[in-house]
Amino acid sequence: MNKIQPTKTPPSGGRGASLIECVPNFSEGNNMQIINQITDEIKSVDGVKLIDVDPGKATNRTVVTFVGEPNAVCEAAFRAVKKAAELIDMSKHHGEHPRFGATDVLPLIPIKNITMDETVEYARKLGKRIGDELGIPGYFYEFACTEEKRRNLAACRAGEYEGLPKKLTNPEWKPDFGPVEFTEIVRKAGAVAVSARNLLIAYNVNLNTTSTRWANSIAFDIREKGRIKREGNPLTGKIVKDADGNSVYTPGLLKGVKGIGWYIEEYGIAQLSFNITDTTTVPLHQVFELACERAAVRGIRVTGSELVGMIPLQIMLDTGRYFLKKQHRSTGISDEEIIKIAVKSLGLDDLTPFDPKKKIIEYQLENHTEKRLADMTITEFANETASESPAPGGGSVSACMGALGAALGTMVANLSAHKKGWDDRWEEFSDWAEKGKQYHNRLLALIDEDTQAFNGIMTAFGLPKNTEEEKQIRHAAIQSATKNAMEIPFQVMQTAYGAMEMIKAMAEIGNPNSVSDAGVGALALRAAVMGAGLNVKINASGLDDKIYVAELLAKADELEQKADEMEKAILEIVKGKL
Repeated sequence: MNKIQPTKTPPSGGRGASLIECVPNFSEGNNMQIINQITDEIKSVDGVKLIDVDPGKATNRTVVTFVGEPNAVCEAAFRAVKKAAELIDMSKHHGEHPRFGATDVLPLIPIKNITMDETVEYARKLGKRIGDELGIPGYFYEFACTEEKRRNLAACRAGEYEGLPKKLTNPEWKPDFGPVEFTEIVRKAGAVAVSARNLLIAYNVNLNTTSTRWANSIAFDIREKGRIKREGNPLTGKIVKDADGNSVYTPGLLKGVKGIGWYIEEYGIAQLSFNITDTTTVPLHQVFELACERAAVRGIRVTGSELVGMIPLQIMLDTGRYFLKKQHRSTGISDEEIIKIAVKSLGLDDLTPFDPKKKIIEYQLENHTEKRLADMTITEFANETASESPAPGGGSVSACMGALGAALGTMVANLSAHKKGWDDRWEEFSDWAEKGKQYHNRLLALIDEDTQAFNGIMTAFGLPKNTEEEKQIRHAAIQSATKNAMEIPFQVMQTAYGAMEMIKAMAEIGNPNSVSDAGVGALALRAAVMGAGLNVKINASGLDDKIYVAELLAKADELEQKADEMEKAILEIVKGKL
């Protein structure tokens, strides 16, 4: 039997808002009163959302994550640095983590619609303001660095707080901003490292040992820097030096990864503490798998891991898919199930519960002031449709029917991927399930987009029309909203018809015990095409651009004809197998 490969991709949604993320690390992880006062400063700025506060007792350090518009984020960061300097006395600070300031690091990360170069400008302005107004010295690192030797955070922080008096007066390490003397302010607040950088994942791996020595040894195997090179005995031999007298290192296995080993008294275990600085080339699962491998060499077992701060959704999905593929299981399942596999595979709930809604950046950024139609129960959606409100109407219901049809096809693909005796074909059906999931997700989104399009027309008709200028503005708004109210159901038509290809393949090659489900999916998708087509047509009369209307209606008619023919072809296949 020849394989049928998925080829089409469903339409995607639009771009989101412009955002940057800030992830300051404060040198206090035990006193929640101090931590709360600092985070209150962040929350006091409009346009900023505080999305995570992660204190560590043993490290005596709190990682805070907030996002927002660049100027607002910089203002919140400045206020937090000021408050931390008031409340934290670095001369009395102790913790497991390297540090040199009350606000130890202050990185800005471009998230949406902002370049790294633009983020660097914000970082440098923020650093200068901290130096000028607060009297706190600091260094720019990563993309914001002023010279190459300052790119690495570890180099900027070398000597830590205790080494600051000497470091500040060293011409080679003159601060990029702030005083060059160890003033009373500096004695209390220390220094701060400010950067513009790519997303960094702070990731700890838990070991069934209390040995810091073994933890360090495993971390040195993996981290990019590796371990000090020695002559003869790798543990006790003479350290190899370069021509300048610097220690030579044997590189580790993974570039873009920093790491050390430490003992966490809070949990009574040793950990590998990693910073994954290049998430584009180093997958999270690779760090975990290597940690398991290098630990096993030493008779040590990895018991789980933990994420410090936030993580992007895509990294969690990539991780879950990796482990599903290792099991020869389909990856075309819901995001929630994929994330669950990732959490269990990495043991992210080993030490404390892992809540995806709190730890995944995109979930924290969701801000639905009203409940989405797609999030309602079936009963709630049906009751809302039946109410006297004109929306949701036929367009949203068409998208819903399409989503259910695509879901049925995805189900057949997933059942086929795990069918006994078909183990050699799991990847083929997993690909189909992935494709079906994309159609399914897009149609779910269109349920709400169609209702929003209808509400847009209502809003436009409600605009004032007392003057000629107001009439012109109102007319233009009505035309724009009407055009959108035609384009959204047309997208439903395109997406639903595209999903019929997947349904046809599942009827032909999928699990024969589920062929009737493929047939029902075809019926639902054709209904979605036809229903959405009616919504395209009912709005056509209100649009002035008759050329655009004629072209769109012709395309809609063509899609209806194709969907009709596809449904008949699928049902013929289904009936032949019943």
